[in-house]
Amino acid sequence: MDERQLRILRELGELGSVSAVAEALLVTPSAISQQLRLLQRSVPVPLTERQGRRLVLTDAGQALAGAATEVEAALARARGAVEGFLGRPDGEVSVAAFHSAGAAFFPPLLRALAAPGMPRVALADEDVPQEDFPRLTREYDLVLAHRLDHTPPWPRTVTATTLLREPLDVAMPAGHPLAAKRRVTPKDVADEPWITVHDGFPVLATIEAIAAAAGRRLHLAHRINEFAVVAEAVAAGGGIALMPRWTMRRHPDLVLRPLTGVRARRHIDALHRPERTARRAVRTVLTELRRAATVIQDRDDDSIDAGN
Repeated sequence: MDERQLRILRELGELGSVSAVAEALLVTPSAISQQLRLLQRSVPVPLTERQGRRLVLTDAGQALAGAATEVEAALARARGAVEGFLGRPDGEVSVAAFHSAGAAFFPPLLRALAAPGMPRVALADEDVPQEDFPRLTREYDLVLAHRLDHTPPWPRTVTATTLLREPLDVAMPAGHPLAAKRRVTPKDVADEPWITVHDGFPVLATIEAIAAAAGRRLHLAHRINEFAVVAEAVAAGGGIALMPRWTMRRHPDLVLRPLTGVRARRHIDALHRPERTARRAVRTVLTELRRAATVIQDRDDDSIDAGN
């Protein structure tokens, strides 16, 4: 038995005929009769009987119709609870981000949502290989993920909102000979020691593209995923590195130089399962992430040479 069948039985008890029930529910009498037959198959005693030309409820039918009233009331309360949950502006929203995105987006998000009545965010850092980001949407409402510009899009199981298309620049000490250039090419940087990420993480594909464009293998001196640590290693003379232009805090001893000859850009996307944005609170947080992305890009778009 299901909710619709129980409602038909209840209406039959109140209205007294199949045709009256059909008219009330805006369906055909044959559809009503079919649903009553399906309901009867699930119950071992008769629910209806004929009284002349009328179809009326038996005692068992009346008992089930009374229970149907309680079921319908309970379902109405359940729907109201769900609608209240979906419409709450101040519900909790879980947000995960890889490290540099967390550093850039979490502070403005916390400030924007500090007012009363705004969503409460539960923040987490998740540094995973690119293919593992979609799986995180099982655990979090929103996941800030990154992929390179030329890589395949995210799977259809998740919805992606692009927040930034961020250039990756070459970071080097301020006194490095290449710092005198406004832009560098793969051949300029091919003989330098490199600090790069572990296998499976997006930036490594751009390192491989640099090597292909230069026509020789690069010397990967150090493998460090956290860009803040990479910055310190570059400043200490450990090598050069690819660094995000907008989402990393400027280091006073480094300069960033745009790279020509290869596609060096990453997408920062907010991933979520489609049903998550049925909640008003999740939509509010996503709006604030978009707003933060605009501020981050506008603030740093003209500051590539900061730290010179």
